[in-house]
Amino acid sequence: MSVDERRRSELFQAASEAFGEEPAGTMFELLPPAGVDVATRDDIVRLETRLDGLEQRMDDRFEAQRREMDARFDAFDARLDRLRDEVVATFRGELVAAVSGQTRAIIVAVATAMFGLSGLALSLAQLS
Repeated sequence: MSVDERRRSELFQAASEAFGEEPAGTMFELLPPAGVDVATRDDIVRLETRLDGLEQRMDDRFEAQRREMDARFDAFDARLDRLRDEVVATFRGELVAAVSGQTRAIIVAVATAMFGLSGLALSLAQLS
């Protein structure tokens, strides 16, 4: 049975006769107006349950995104490691080639100088 303004007015009259007009007015100020839906404890429990479900879905979603980002960072780190290894290997190869070339040049220069000095020493020995 719905409450309309006529029934509210009758209730106010009865409350005024029982309690007086001022206490009845205070009571009606505390009551919601006719036609207004009032949340019950069950409504709040259902809302809380829905909010808990929403919170869990959001937590699951953020956790999935965090795992995806971790995987992306791991892949990026692995790629950087491979790139670093390639750069180091290239540098080492070029360094070995440069040192080997310089070593050969020094050995040839020293051998040439030794042969030249040996020839000079033999020439001087024959002159004396």
